[in-house]
Amino acid sequence: MNETPQDFTALEARITTDYPSLSRRLQQTARYLLDHPQEVAFATVAKLADQAGVTPSTLIRFANSFGFKGFSEMQQLFRARLVDELPNYTERIRAVRTATGETPDSSQLLWEFAEANREVLEQLPGRTDLHSLERALDIFEKAEIVHVMGARRSFVVASYMAYALQHVDKRTHLVSGLGGMHLEQLKSMGARDALMVVSFSPYAQESRDAAEEASRRDIPLVVITDSSLSPLARLADVAMVVHEAEVKSFRGLTASLCLTQTLAIALGVRQDKARDEVGQVDSPAAH
Repeated sequence: MNETPQDFTALEARITTDYPSLSRRLQQTARYLLDHPQEVAFATVAKLADQAGVTPSTLIRFANSFGFKGFSEMQQLFRARLVDELPNYTERIRAVRTATGETPDSSQLLWEFAEANREVLEQLPGRTDLHSLERALDIFEKAEIVHVMGARRSFVVASYMAYALQHVDKRTHLVSGLGGMHLEQLKSMGARDALMVVSFSPYAQESRDAAEEASRRDIPLVVITDSSLSPLARLADVAMVVHEAEVKSFRGLTASLCLTQTLAIALGVRQDKARDEVGQVDSPAAH
């Protein structure tokens, strides 16, 4: 049985391979979807069905035939493609307006972003593997220095983590890559240190290189990423998968920031508890 495609390239390949065996209506659907991927990323099922000349149920049946639970699940691959291929915000905004024919005002956008981020925050505790959370804390607690890295948009999360760790008295080094010196900065990692890498699709090469460097040197690696299939997840001692909100192809960082704040404060609580226990053992009353 064929597996459900995990990205647009895999879906495109499957559609091309299976096309001859599809019914006439599904072939018509396939042609429209592959010829208009930008429109597919944002339009409603009803609008796409009208433009493709098929019924909404045909679109759903098409998605089901490739292993998706519904059309919206398949549509996510089209949206991810747009994000990966149009990194420039201006181009992405223009693509959204072209595909939807809409020009949302600031109030509408504020409500959409707020609602989308509220939903992912509500889902974060249930989606987070608590065993992985504790294992990550174990690694940070034992490490002499925690090195933290995130490239491009992930840098926001990494820099906050470094800031928070320093405020709970954990020795921390932010791998900023200033001057393009990511790998040079990583050379300062010691055998008793740990590395945390934050990386989301399309996974910056600098982040991949950092994860591979830690793996090669047997330095404990904690990764925050967006998929268990991430190329960094397979290298990590602990991989924490975060699902971020997405509005009109713009992805948030709210859930990742919440997770890093939790990690930093939880580590601070652990360290404070450990200091209390040491103090109790050393106190005159204990002897």
